[in-house]
Amino acid sequence: MTTEKIISASVQFLDISEDEAGQRLDNFLLAKLKGVPKSLIYRIVRKGEVRVNKGRVKPEYKLQAQDVVRVPPVRVAEKNEAPISTKLNKVTELEQQILYEDEVLLVINKPSGIAVHGGSGLNFGVIEALRALRPQARFLELVHRIDRDTSGILLIAKKRSALRHLHEQLREKTVQKDYLALVRGQWQSHVKAIKAPLLKNELASGERIVKVSEAGKPSETRFQIEERYGQEATLVKASPVTGRTHQIRVHTQYAGHPIACDDKYGEAEFDAKMQTLGLNRLFLHAYSIRFTHPKTGEEMVITAPLDKTLKGVLAKLRQN
Repeated sequence: MTTEKIISASVQFLDISEDEAGQRLDNFLLAKLKGVPKSLIYRIVRKGEVRVNKGRVKPEYKLQAQDVVRVPPVRVAEKNEAPISTKLNKVTELEQQILYEDEVLLVINKPSGIAVHGGSGLNFGVIEALRALRPQARFLELVHRIDRDTSGILLIAKKRSALRHLHEQLREKTVQKDYLALVRGQWQSHVKAIKAPLLKNELASGERIVKVSEAGKPSETRFQIEERYGQEATLVKASPVTGRTHQIRVHTQYAGHPIACDDKYGEAEFDAKMQTLGLNRLFLHAYSIRFTHPKTGEEMVITAPLDKTLKGVLAKLRQN
């Protein structure tokens, strides 16, 4: 028997604060009515059950400070989902991975193997875990994303004004992100940048595969050699200028130097060798970020150390 969960039992009138201004109505409602399908949100807006300042508006309406949003009672079918357990090792581990925190910003060193958000068959990701660990937090949103298998720096905004400010910096490309990647073979010194358009394909399974294609979006990654390990491998610093899905992974593969233990774009023989050195994950780590603090205007540079596994692999490569 399907039970119903009451998201909003009675009509609510929500006053929009300065911090909430500027966002689209549909995004605001998705955040406020957690668990409500997008289709239902668009339906109640279209039918005029949601009103702003007593008038009908479209889902893309940009909210202004002092707007009053009328939200009708909402019921959805109850799903028998287990709540996120804050005892899960990977969830509690996140508290140990905080690199920086203040009243508007949280920066964590995301472990490999945790998605940044739920979806694609996953019950939870970093953002859901942090919300479960901090139920008192009024606002926690991802500033950007990194792949599930990539470790390293992830920015989370604690205020909408900070999220807007950081998104603007990302759009203007004033945020400097640097990754460390262990790639196959000897990276050529003269290859300092790869500009190759990337096309994203989604398979029937929901898996995303990206390839270099003239039909794709312009993409650029800059590279610098950090350390060589004979003929076998090179540690490179990769700095994406654009922010496409799997960009660094595909650009290194395109250059003939796939990243170690990349299950989508890697090379089996090289991966097998790296596994004998103890590598059990993708060797891609977001190790440094430079941006302007959204409140103080100060230039921030935050670095995230490599985990024990990655450090151990490099130590063994130096001995070879």
